[in-house]
Formats: sequence, structure tokens, C-alpha cells
Amino acid sequence: MSLSAELRAVYDAFAEKAPADLREVMARGGRELAASGLAERALGVGDEAPAFGLPSATGETVTLDGLLADGPAVLTFYRGAWCPYCNLALRSLQQHREDFTWRGARLVAVSPQIPDESLTLTEKHNLAFPVLSDLGSKTAERYGLAFDLSDELGALYDTFGFDLQRVNGGHSRTLPLPATYVIDRDRTIRWAFVDTDYTVRAEPADILAALDTLG
Repeated sequence: MSLSAELRAVYDAFAEKAPADLREVMARGGRELAASGLAERALGVGDEAPAFGLPSATGETVTLDGLLADGPAVLTFYRGAWCPYCNLALRSLQQHREDFTWRGARLVAVSPQIPDESLTLTEKHNLAFPVLSDLGSKTAERYGLAFDLSDELGALYDTFGFDLQRVNGGHSRTLPLPATYVIDRDRTIRWAFVDTDYTVRAEPADILAALDTLG
């Protein structure tokens, strides 16, 4: 089953059970974010990827230059371990990790969560690639991906028990758009997936196809 089919199944199961007013709050937030034009303003193909140095779940500082030392990098931004769509996407990347490695690419994931939350996620899903903490989404902001949840949607997430205030180190309302970049060794973005719809993610097969086009 493709990642998109798995994501759709999760969404359909939620939509079947969720009250109509709750679905409308979430849909309204999605429409407002799409209308903001943020995805269109985010960095894309041909842009230079901003450098970063972020702590991993195990305490090391991982830099973009370090990731690119021996080949291209696949950089994916996700909202957090509380997001079922993010978890599916990360597990799918893990399942294809050897395919990335075979192509000489380094894979790394970035979220606004504190390192302890990233460590829990890494251990739960047996992730064998770095999961980095971007507190306040400062790196995501440099890629044009950071946004603040509306008060209405943030209050709804609070009722779900996500506790974004804690897991995001005090930056409860700032999240990144789901995004994945293939970055060449000269820090040029060669392929990009950015979407305001958090139920849609980059297909691993498309990422691998992009890597295959690199010289």
C-alpha cells in the first residue's frame, strides 16, 4: 500500500467518527492556511537550502553541511509525534532507509519538539536516522514553512490532549508545514514537496526518483 493510501485511510477513519463541528473547525483552519499562500512562498527547487545545526534525539548537533559531506540529503519537516500522519510518514521513510543509503543520501527529520519527545518517537518507531529538535521552528521559518495555529485550532488541539506547550518547549502554537526536500551537495534544493494539508506527504518513491536524477 502506498503512503498516500495509508494516510487516506487514517483520515477517513477519523472523519467517520469525529463530530461535524470538530471537522469544520479543522477544515476551516486548513482553508485559511491554504489561502495564506505560505506553501507558495516556501523555498523550492533551485533555492539555496539554509544551513542549520540542530540537536538530535541523542544529544549530538547535526548540521546540514555535515549531512552533505558525502552526498545529498533528504530533509523532512514534520509537526510532531502527536500527529498520526507524521508518524506514518516517518515509518514509511524508515522502511525505505536502505534505498536512500544505497543512493548515497543522508536522511534527517526535523520537528519543533523538545529532544526528549524526539527520542521517544525514535525509540517507538525504531528510526535509524536523526530526528532533530527545532524549538520555536526557527529553522522551519528560514525555509519558509513556519506558521502559528489559529486560536480556534490551538484550543481544539488542547482538548485532544496534545500538550503542545510542553512538547514544543513553550512554543505551543508554532508548527512547520509538512515538507520534504532533496538537497544537493552544493546546498541547492533539487526537489521539493510542500503542502498546507497535513494529511498529505511526500511519497518515498518520488523522493527516490528525485535522487536518481542527481548527477
